[in-house]
Amino acid sequence: MYDFLVVGAGFFGAVFAHEVKIAGKKVLVIEKRDHIGGNCYTCDDPETHINVHQYGPHIFHSPNKTIWDYVNTFAEFNDYRHRVLTTARGKVYSLPINLATINQFYHLNLTPAEAAEFLKSKTGKIHSPKNLEEKAINLVGRELYEAFIKGYSTKQWGCDPKELPAEIITRLPVRTSDDDSYYNDDYQGMPVGGYTPIFEKLLKDIPVELRTDFFDKREYWKSRAGIVVYTGPIDRYFDYRYGKLSWRSCRFEKENKTADDHQGISIMNYADLEIPYTRVIEYKHFYPEKIHLSRGTTLIREYPYDNPDEPYYPVGMKTDRGKMMHYQEMLRSEKAVIFGGRLAEYKYYDMDEVISGALQQVKKITRAGSGT
Repeated sequence: MYDFLVVGAGFFGAVFAHEVKIAGKKVLVIEKRDHIGGNCYTCDDPETHINVHQYGPHIFHSPNKTIWDYVNTFAEFNDYRHRVLTTARGKVYSLPINLATINQFYHLNLTPAEAAEFLKSKTGKIHSPKNLEEKAINLVGRELYEAFIKGYSTKQWGCDPKELPAEIITRLPVRTSDDDSYYNDDYQGMPVGGYTPIFEKLLKDIPVELRTDFFDKREYWKSRAGIVVYTGPIDRYFDYRYGKLSWRSCRFEKENKTADDHQGISIMNYADLEIPYTRVIEYKHFYPEKIHLSRGTTLIREYPYDNPDEPYYPVGMKTDRGKMMHYQEMLRSEKAVIFGGRLAEYKYYDMDEVISGALQQVKKITRAGSGT
């Protein structure tokens, strides 16, 4: 009998398992895939020797020094700072939208102050924007929205941006300065050896059963532990009683090239709807300290699509909010189950937020156990 059964070996499950083991608890991890690490799983390409993120790029960034210090105990991080370019209407622009983007797009030579005033003249005046399109027009105006956001968002989420919640666009900053950083966070970097070694250290000496689906023998697995820690899709856990939530997935098309550098940057977005993929990732640029060790380059083209068996991103449409209210009500009856992570909570968490959530859950449990 275990104290905890952890379903899923991604960041929430691995951090939780690691911490409760330190606290002296018996824990078992089961994972339906054939590897640990969840969507953060990485491995070296055998031909180019470049570390590739198998399920899309994961850039570690956080405003939280405590979480940054924590993850650095499991890996050495480089000083990579994320920057992105986007191809729109046959031209390449800086992204997020910043002073250079505005000046290039409008053929101007504005100062930061002038650009701020200019952008005000372009933005919408929609009171309480109700969807992504209205919010984006309020932030950058219709012209920039249609050039850089509309087509990309339609491909990424598989629907008209008018159907998407407004908060999705707020993840992307808008600047009128020269700052072309994708994230504002103080702490950023890539683990030098990729993410998989982090999970190997987190799960060291913890029993892990791969290729094991919790739902194949749900009652059996629940009987193996006092508490289940579930990190899979919340709607799946409740057998879709109130309907399936909206999820978005991706498929990846890999190509190795003999050229040393294909696009000059880690990620090139493709904003035009006519191009079927949303972005091309050139992984060697995540590890500038190892560029001289690679042979050629590895590219991944990312195609968003619907795959209910591999949910990546919670969409959060209006209909989903009603379903989630019902599922959250059902959570209260699951006294011996902890739900954690992006899939189980149906929230678009970054990695640092997932780690923080797992640590908080462990702290809550250990405090309850000590009677404080």
